[in-house]
Amino acid sequence: MARGGVNKAIVQKAREALLARGENPSIDAVRIELGNTGSKTTIHRYLKEIEAHDPRPEASRERLSDELTELVSQLLNRVMEEGGDYVEQAQAQFNHDKAILEAKLEVSQLALATLQREFDVQRVALETESAELQTSRSSLQTELTRNARLSQNCSDLELRVQEKDEHIRSLEEKHVHARDALEHYRNSIKEQRDQEQRRHEGQLQQVQVELRQLQQTMIIKQDELTRLNRDNERLLSEARQQSKAIAAQDDSMQRLAGEINEMKSVVARAEGAKEMLQEQIARLQTEAKSLIDASTQAERKSAEVTALLDASNAELTHLRQMQAEAAR
Repeated sequence: MARGGVNKAIVQKAREALLARGENPSIDAVRIELGNTGSKTTIHRYLKEIEAHDPRPEASRERLSDELTELVSQLLNRVMEEGGDYVEQAQAQFNHDKAILEAKLEVSQLALATLQREFDVQRVALETESAELQTSRSSLQTELTRNARLSQNCSDLELRVQEKDEHIRSLEEKHVHARDALEHYRNSIKEQRDQEQRRHEGQLQQVQVELRQLQQTMIIKQDELTRLNRDNERLLSEARQQSKAIAAQDDSMQRLAGEINEMKSVVARAEGAKEMLQEQIARLQTEAKSLIDASTQAERKSAEVTALLDASNAELTHLRQMQAEAAR
């Protein structure tokens, strides 16, 4: 089969051009005329076919001497033999190269099939990783939402704890003020009672002195008995008034004692409220600690999910590189 687009018409055209210039249309001359293309065996076959059907007489060969014709025939036969050997060697080399290329093609096809299987496996793994990545992203979003909610709850609890602390401080201040007021009230009552007692003792001493004076006066002055009786009645009246005053003071003391007992009850209730608030604070602190631990766990889990996401992205990048290399 002619290579390079050489056919009988082209060879005939090149031969006619050489004959027109007065040159011998040999195989090499025709090949040079064709631009050094085409096989010499093919050109020789086409030249023989053209010369066999050429109606023009071979005047050029008849003009040559027999010796030159013989030499040309020998050269032609030698060229044909060498060309045939070269063609056989080229065909053998071509067959050998073809076998090597076919073997390489088979190896390449096997490698391509292996790469295709690996690519399918990696694609399945990539799809699995993508699904896990989507799941991880969903879990991460859920954990972030839960972490935000826990942070808000912690903030609310801290605010409530601060409000409870303020309420406790207010109650403590009120308790201190009530205790100071009670102490002041006790001191004032004690001072008033001491003053009343001192005044009563002074009055009793004064009455005793007057009674002694009256007794002495009654012995000495019998004629002043009526006046002394009136004075005695007056003193008895004052004594009754003093007794009433003492009774009123006793009532006041009892009323003060009742008020003191009420203040003690108020203080006791305040102490009970304080203990309840302290228990609530302890419980809130425990809940806040639990929420802080939960938030810490959520942050740790978020860091693990982030690390998993980074690893998945790195694996995805690696798989894409392998896919690109396989495609190349």
